[in-house]
Amino acid sequence: MTSPRGKRLSSRIRVGLLFGGRSSEHTISLVTAASVMAHIDRDRFEPVPIVITKQGTWLLLDGAHADFSLERQFEIDEASDRGAAVIETASYEVSLANRASDTGLVLHSAAGDVDLDSIDVFFPLFHGRFGEDGTVQGMLELFDRPYVGAGVLASAVGQDKHFTKTVLEHAGLAVAPWVTVSRGQWQRDAQTVRERVAGLSYPLFVKPARAGSSVGVSRVDSPGELDAAMDVALAEDNRALIEQGIAGREIEVGVLGGRNGERARASLPGEIVVDQGYYDFEAKYLGAEGVRTECPAQLPQDATERLQKTALRAFEAISGAGLARVDFFVTEDGEFVLNEINTMPGFTPISMFPVVWDASGIDYTSLISELIELALEEER
Repeated sequence: MTSPRGKRLSSRIRVGLLFGGRSSEHTISLVTAASVMAHIDRDRFEPVPIVITKQGTWLLLDGAHADFSLERQFEIDEASDRGAAVIETASYEVSLANRASDTGLVLHSAAGDVDLDSIDVFFPLFHGRFGEDGTVQGMLELFDRPYVGAGVLASAVGQDKHFTKTVLEHAGLAVAPWVTVSRGQWQRDAQTVRERVAGLSYPLFVKPARAGSSVGVSRVDSPGELDAAMDVALAEDNRALIEQGIAGREIEVGVLGGRNGERARASLPGEIVVDQGYYDFEAKYLGAEGVRTECPAQLPQDATERLQKTALRAFEAISGAGLARVDFFVTEDGEFVLNEINTMPGFTPISMFPVVWDASGIDYTSLISELIELALEEER
């Protein structure tokens, strides 16, 4: 417990939960935060929840209660065809104010000030741009505050699919062939883009460079479908990737940072089984039929070990820290094609990252604790 001015009244570690944000994955971040609030070990940790609205307003929530609720977490919004969530708890708008005395920050609200220096560690729970991409991580480093997860560089690389692929390919890891196109290139000379794409095999997948949760992703089965897919992707970002589809099983491995200077650890692999279509937004979050997860994935032991080693190589290639989920395609001939790295993967109890670690011996509450402890010992 603390006073409004941030004076510590207990020995628990204060954890600033940062979530929401201005990205198209705002709702997913709220669901993640609700799950962490409900399962964090309150004997050891005191959560201080801070939400950023879609408009960029900072709100300080009541950390004494875990049950700030999300009304019908994924009620379909007819205007957007995506889930809508509502924060119902009482909250106070805050502003960031520089202190004249030193380099810290104060969250100023009608309920009182919260000194960021009184928070022991921050846990960014953003998905997508303006949070998962290194922007918030940079702010926290500027004010010398410890935080969970990847640093500025790894967060930025992991968020940008083009640079993720570039770094991984340079590290000798197989990735799907791709073409990156800016909005300006597409508007000026779409025909040249079509000619570049002609060397790729169908189906293609068109994705925003810096969006996650399958937002803005389209499957393209013929050249005539490319234009519409590009419009969808470029509505989310100013660059899009056109990737060659890979036929194979969708396997995901969780990575946790190492303790006391040791190497990072890889979980048992989990598998996304899609009976029809592909693993899109609806399949991930809205309970679409024909999609299930299997953990651990049914793989030969040597394949499991190679996947774990490859996941660790990828984590190290982007200079990862704290946590990541590494996604693969495993082809019929046993080859691994690395799809992407998520530096802040889905983090509800049923999300793949917690699921694979639960199968590997670390339950959800212990996983939250482990990540906080890693952040407290991390040297940036």
